[in-house]
Amino acid sequence: MSEPIYLHAEPPAFGETIEVAPGLLWGRLPLPYRLDHVNVYFIEDGDGWAVVDAGIGNQATKDVWEKLLRGPLAGRRLTRLIVTHMHPDHVGAAGWLIERFGLPLDMTETEYLQALLLTTDPSSLGQDFYRRFYVDNGLGEEATKAVMTRGHDYMRALTGLPPSFRRVVAGDRLIIGGRSFDVLTGGGHASEQMMLYCAAEKLFLPADQVLPRISPNVSVYPRDPMGDPLGIFLRSLRALKATIPEDARVMPGHGLAFTGLHERLDVMIAHHEERCQEIVEGCRAAPLSASELVPVVFHRPLDAHQTGFAFSEILAHVNYLVRRGRMVPVDGADGIRRARAA
Repeated sequence: MSEPIYLHAEPPAFGETIEVAPGLLWGRLPLPYRLDHVNVYFIEDGDGWAVVDAGIGNQATKDVWEKLLRGPLAGRRLTRLIVTHMHPDHVGAAGWLIERFGLPLDMTETEYLQALLLTTDPSSLGQDFYRRFYVDNGLGEEATKAVMTRGHDYMRALTGLPPSFRRVVAGDRLIIGGRSFDVLTGGGHASEQMMLYCAAEKLFLPADQVLPRISPNVSVYPRDPMGDPLGIFLRSLRALKATIPEDARVMPGHGLAFTGLHERLDVMIAHHEERCQEIVEGCRAAPLSASELVPVVFHRPLDAHQTGFAFSEILAHVNYLVRRGRMVPVDGADGIRRARAA
């Protein structure tokens, strides 16, 4: 299948914007990761701009915000902050922006509360229950320790959250300036990620639920060890195909704006099915744990942090396959949880 049709050959430089539709600007903020940017959007809102997502809460991001405020956003106020989900590259600088400009925060309740929990009780991520989850699924102590430090990394990437917010739920309609946006939510990558769709102009802001070149991370975490985030994610993609037209202009959380939504959704669904089949085939000769499946699926060397992400995503596929009867769980004599092909 072909790649999506990109609306712009190049993204905006940090501190600059591209007008992707009248009164809708696309900007970028830097990230200190292999995925080195996050997209943010500015929607004309009366005499100001409504902001969609905040970036990570570090000095590099604040420096780019200053360039935006002195440059393409100069002369008009910020009216509100809409945060699509609780991952630090989207919510990290929210507290700083809200305090500086007195902005109201629009967010879904699940995403707000999850972010608030990690800011108010980060020590909960160090509980032995969390460590046992990773060890019982075969992850080594070094990788387990690396995964469990993510909570502290999250704290360092956050500038706080206000004690109150404006709850947004699926089915709501947000009026921003002269536009009406339908609110959709999707799970899998995040629990209740907000997406916005302007039907009148076929403008779709899916955050990280639909990306043009990669699939977002879909992982199982200790708080829901038997959960089915992959099943939830795939249901969301199929629902989007039934709801949003193929020729919508898609403004994702990462990568370039594009059209060709339905084909992109089909590619993402097929990718996860291929990974599922790879896992099933890998477990035909003998049952394997999520950790033992990492080199079966990922054929390049991974550091401890990368191994943790790969492990959590593979476990999401294993849980999905077990729920659908394509794999059978097996408890090994060593206490490690494994699964075999059905």
